[in-house]
Amino acid sequence: MTGVFSLDENIMKAADLLKRSTFTTAYTGAGISVESGIPPFRGEGGLWTKYDPTMLDIDHFLGNPVKGWEIIKEIFYDFFGKAKPNKAHLVLAEMEKQGLVGRIITQNIDNLHQEAGSIHVYEFHGNSKKLVCLECRMHYKASEISLDHLPPTCRQCGGLLKPDFVFFGETIPEGPLLAAYESASISDVFIIIGTTGEVVPANQIPFLAKSNGAKIIEINPAESNYTGQITDIFLKGKAGEVMEKLSKVLFTPAL
Repeated sequence: MTGVFSLDENIMKAADLLKRSTFTTAYTGAGISVESGIPPFRGEGGLWTKYDPTMLDIDHFLGNPVKGWEIIKEIFYDFFGKAKPNKAHLVLAEMEKQGLVGRIITQNIDNLHQEAGSIHVYEFHGNSKKLVCLECRMHYKASEISLDHLPPTCRQCGGLLKPDFVFFGETIPEGPLLAAYESASISDVFIIIGTTGEVVPANQIPFLAKSNGAKIIEINPAESNYTGQITDIFLKGKAGEVMEKLSKVLFTPAL
């Protein structure tokens, strides 16, 4: 179905699928947050072209938490901390409010879905706006902890604090993983937004949804690992721009 119709025609087809769906999952990656000023990790202009990814390896972090926290603070708190939800996040939140999206499975750690107003969000890789103590497992809001002196430590036991997102070498949290597999089994429609399908095991969830009968709507600026294999409707473009066009068909009046 991809490439046969114009973007406007495909948006109409996508809107029709969404309106008829009994349960829809939105599956989001780094591309949905690019318009909020957050670059992707991989590819041209990605963070790994500027920073060494081993800085986010759990063993490397534990071996040199001061150096690890210096990089983490620069990327995730000095820079990412200023990001705000964009049109794509806001449209998804409105879709959830109107019953057009049942849940969001995201690979992102930026908390922008929640800030946009989405409630049923499952974070495959955790959340940078939270910190966890590696000793007593006490959790904190990142905004509550000063990063003036690194590494930050737990107020309760003095243990090392770590951002509550998944480092290389750590496992995916059970809750989001189970939610993702459940979504793949119960969804009539899966909307892929801003992910090219390179990160394992997250990239397998849309394939599982397709094998269980879900229709796949994909929103990406270029074809991905999903496009030629499982995508039913390909909406080519930036996430915010495409979602705004989709909202004009889905909502009356438009968001």
